[in-house]
Amino acid sequence: MHTDVVLLAALLGVLGASCAHKPTRGQKLEPQRHIRTYPKVTTQASKELQDSPVLPLDAAPPLNDPPQSRITPKPAASVQVNPSYRSKRELSLAEGFYDRIGSTVVKRSPDVTKVWGRKSEQLLRIDDHDFTMRPGFGGPAVPVGVDVQVESLDAISEVDMDFTMTLYLRHYWKDERLSFKSNTNQSMTFDGRLVKKIWVPDMFFVHSKKSFTHDTTKDNVMLRVYPDGKVLYSLRVTVTAMCSMDLSRFPLDTQTCSLEIESYAYTDDDLMLYWKEGNRSLNTDERISLSQFLIQEFHTTTKLAFYSSTGWYNRLYINFTLRRHIFFFLLQTYFPATLMVMLSWVSFWIDRRAVPARVPLGITTVLTMSTIITGVNASMPRVSYIKAVDIYLWVSFVFVFLSVIEYAAVNYLSTLQERKERKLREKLPCTCGMAHPGLMSASYSEVDVNTTGNYGMPEENGVRRERILAELVMENDQVTGHVGSRAYSDVWIDTHAIDKYSRVIFPGSYILFNIIYWTIYS
Repeated sequence: MHTDVVLLAALLGVLGASCAHKPTRGQKLEPQRHIRTYPKVTTQASKELQDSPVLPLDAAPPLNDPPQSRITPKPAASVQVNPSYRSKRELSLAEGFYDRIGSTVVKRSPDVTKVWGRKSEQLLRIDDHDFTMRPGFGGPAVPVGVDVQVESLDAISEVDMDFTMTLYLRHYWKDERLSFKSNTNQSMTFDGRLVKKIWVPDMFFVHSKKSFTHDTTKDNVMLRVYPDGKVLYSLRVTVTAMCSMDLSRFPLDTQTCSLEIESYAYTDDDLMLYWKEGNRSLNTDERISLSQFLIQEFHTTTKLAFYSSTGWYNRLYINFTLRRHIFFFLLQTYFPATLMVMLSWVSFWIDRRAVPARVPLGITTVLTMSTIITGVNASMPRVSYIKAVDIYLWVSFVFVFLSVIEYAAVNYLSTLQERKERKLREKLPCTCGMAHPGLMSASYSEVDVNTTGNYGMPEENGVRRERILAELVMENDQVTGHVGSRAYSDVWIDTHAIDKYSRVIFPGSYILFNIIYWTIYS
């Protein structure tokens, strides 16, 4: 009985094992694989394994294990990695599976381009310091050196009394908080993005009307940091600043303008501003030129500026001297004014009886001078003092105006002369019974029909003189008709004297004025 029970149990066990290995419907048959557990590699074996040469995937030597007890790798040609993989994890798993085949380890060189370096903020330890405070806060003033490269001097306006300049402004200082370790002692250069995270000097331009930093194609700002903490901060700026001009000698003047640089917040106790190399700290482009001015000199100075509410500040000055070109104003102002004055002298040689010729000539020259004066003042500031060009133009205007007044005087005196002659004619007695009646006829035989009572006389010393010869007959006895006594009188009236003297006085006076004017202002 006991034997039967044992046999029955053995039969049930065989049936159960066969049923366990029987696949169900729809189940895929897979070959059974036996995973072999490799023995632990010793230190000596690991060293030999590391010293072994790196072999490609298809050159891995076969193992001596039986085929059924090890993993048989698939041929390299049959391995296909889907190119649509985007996950780094999937790629690393696929590559790692073929890096190790059997006991052979395939070494791969690292990809340097995929290795992330340290950020500049971490290298400079920006987060470890408070850069809202100046370097060495609480200690002596931090020295900040400055040098300037003037790129262009764009415009100078007398009306607005300002100038526009484009320059490269560079600052030099030392901030030990920015020091870093470097085996090659090379500096690092950054753009304007790092400037906002560290301390930089707060410079501004005194008496500036407007200024801006160029930003094409990026902000024109450069920051260079050296391993010992020295910093170079450079930026390209265009500034329009005020220039107080003295125009009393315009346009024969020389102007001196200054661009002033100063710290806005830090007094001389916190920040010592200085020119890095004296006058050599200011460099200019040799191609700088202006249409109206000649640049004579650039130089630098340093002064202290005091504000009653804040204290003393270091101030740097960029001084430049400009001398105005005179040739433009000679052509546009002085020569036309001189020609107008000379044109007004032409009337002195025109007959005084030619009223339609002399009057328009005088009026035209006066109006032209007024136009020249108005045009010059339109391009000048409204200053309360007299300029050199005003003196010349107004003196020229006075000469032109006097030429008109001269003809008015000549015409007035001629009118007076005619009235006197008319009165003399009315006083002349009748020639009846005169002993020498031919005398009067001879006296009036030279009458010019174009004149009103003037008698032409020949020239004396190159000057034509006009004489009126009249006989004044005084009768003592008018009843008998007997001519008692006669008085003969010659009346001389020289109406050309004013024109004659004007031909000499006007040019001589104007030449003397020009000599004095150009001697003083040139």
